[in-house]
This record gives sequence, structure tokens and C-alpha cells, in this order.
Amino acid sequence: MKVQAEVSLYPLRSRKLSGPVKEFCQVLRSHGLHVQTRSMSTFVVGESEELFDALKEGFEVLARGNAVVMDLTISNTCPDTREQECAETERVD
Repeated sequence: MKVQAEVSLYPLRSRKLSGPVKEFCQVLRSHGLHVQTRSMSTFVVGESEELFDALKEGFEVLARGNAVVMDLTISNTCPDTREQECAETERVD
């Protein structure tokens, strides 16, 4: 089943955040997932089994050398052919 996830990754006590985040995104991409980085989170689209496997692997890779917090939201409501439309957000005041 096609799913989308919004992942926020917080490497704690790290001088630079970009290194661990890039490493995490490389793991996600190595599983064939669509990965879009944003300022505070990463948007990921793919098949649920691959997404869950990649999230587990990515977390374990980073946790070996860092203290890490991951915040995750997963949804199956994204139509298969509308990845970009699902990535767009609407501001609610």
C-alpha cells in the first residue's frame, strides 16, 4: 500500500545537524522511496513495507553514533499519482 510520512529527526548533542539528516535521507533513498527534505522535516512517499524498513534502518544507523529523537506521522490517504499535491500544505489561521 502506498503511504506518505512526515519525519522530523533530531540528532542531539551534535555540532552539525545536516550530516546525520543527510545520512538518514540516503538510507531512505536507498530503499527506492521518494524523499523531499524541508526546513524542519522530511516528506517520504513509498510502499508501506519499504518505508517501515527504511525508517527502522535509518534510525538504527544514526542511533549507533548519536543520541536521536524521531517524530513521525504516517498516512495512507495520498493517491498514488498525486505525490506532489499531497506535499503541498495550506495555512490555517
